[in-house]
Amino acid sequence: MAPIRDKFTIHSKAVVCQDVDLKGDITIGPNTVVHPKATIFAIAGPIIIGAGCIIEEAAVVVNRRKEVMRVGDGNVFEIGCRVESPSIGNYNTVSTRARVHHTVRISNHCVIGAACLVVPTEDEILDDFAAIYATSDSAASGSNVISSMAVERRTWSGRGKVQEADLRTKHVEYLREMLPKFNRLRRGDSV
Repeated sequence: MAPIRDKFTIHSKAVVCQDVDLKGDITIGPNTVVHPKATIFAIAGPIIIGAGCIIEEAAVVVNRRKEVMRVGDGNVFEIGCRVESPSIGNYNTVSTRARVHHTVRISNHCVIGAACLVVPTEDEILDDFAAIYATSDSAASGSNVISSMAVERRTWSGRGKVQEADLRTKHVEYLREMLPKFNRLRRGDSV
């Protein structure tokens, strides 16, 4: 296998901390914030991250397919999550320690709950407003382990999506102001 060529295109209004682990052909859109210790690997194909996304500490975004991995606008990848989905729509949340397999395509306004594992046996597209979460009785007693067998799905009505989008915008604005005060930033080829 040929070595992976690094090519980072970071928008001038994006905030990407210096100690982010980037590998491959990666494009980061305007107003996107990538926290320190996050990992973005374009192993087989390029990754294009849209505007206003937040990728938190220890989050891992990986593209193992030859096709372009497109991440839409306003997505949040919380601490310690791992996402290998080939396409991600707009305004989705992948919660802390959640895992999304490369056979899952995420639509818009979806939520993957904390520590949930989404690994279908065949390719799957999550519908708009899908919510995947662990049930309250699925937590193992005395530990932080949540069984993937006790994960449920619901469809969100969409009520409050405008307020949620406004809150995400304010969150991004705050991070764009605060992160450069305490971290060195990485610059790429400006767009």
